[in-house]
Amino acid sequence: MSNKIRVGALISGGGTNLQAIIDRSLAGQLDAHIVFVGSDTPRAGGLERAGKHHIPRFCVDYSDIIRRYREDPGGISPPPDFDMDRVLSRQHLFPPGTDPGTLTRFFTARAAAEAALLEQMAVHGFDLLVLAGFMRTLTPYFIDRVNGDPEKPRIMNIHPAILPAFPGVDGYGDTYRYGCKVGGCTVHFVDYGEDSGPIIGQRAFPIAPGDSLDAVKEKGLRQEWELYPECIQLYAENRLRVVRRGYAPGDGRTAERSVVEILARSAS
Repeated sequence: MSNKIRVGALISGGGTNLQAIIDRSLAGQLDAHIVFVGSDTPRAGGLERAGKHHIPRFCVDYSDIIRRYREDPGGISPPPDFDMDRVLSRQHLFPPGTDPGTLTRFFTARAAAEAALLEQMAVHGFDLLVLAGFMRTLTPYFIDRVNGDPEKPRIMNIHPAILPAFPGVDGYGDTYRYGCKVGGCTVHFVDYGEDSGPIIGQRAFPIAPGDSLDAVKEKGLRQEWELYPECIQLYAENRLRVVRRGYAPGDGRTAERSVVEILARSAS
């Protein structure tokens, strides 16, 4: 049995994945315990779940910070350690040629919100940060301050689609509207792109001809509640290794990307 790791969680909504992680931990089925729950939304139901289990909780109201920045850009400054050039050189959220003013506004406001998140998180030591329905894209500013070692990522996310298909905010909706016959969910480490980080685990389920979008979402959530704790357990057992793998895009070039290898369970 591994020593329990300390897990921090960020949520935006009801926190059903958070509850699945809490339940597994309390049942002794997960070598982890939640040390804080943070949200970008004051009325997120997941904060109430945390309170019922006496887990420290906090909120950084992104909408309020972004609104105040739009009303008075000079009234909100990025944190002292924010480097716009460094962020722009690493981000994969906006395509080349995006208006510089758009980039400045987005990353400045986000850095202000992320700095407030990091300040709250710093009160609690944690080994792993899980995004359990956190609906804000993290920027390189935040990611670099959590991932001290690029070969040992510490931010995990669950996505409602079988990546790399259907990244973005509506994975189950995109799956359903495309007419897919199979849906699924993916747990991955977070990188600088949108749902593009190395994949840890995936679950799939059939989509029947008569299934509604709500039915697809219900099937998917049931898979999420099983998959996420399983991937956190692999992390707790130190069985996840990120390696670089070469591949040929098909035009004569060669490239590399990061992938996750799952190591065998130790005999001890």
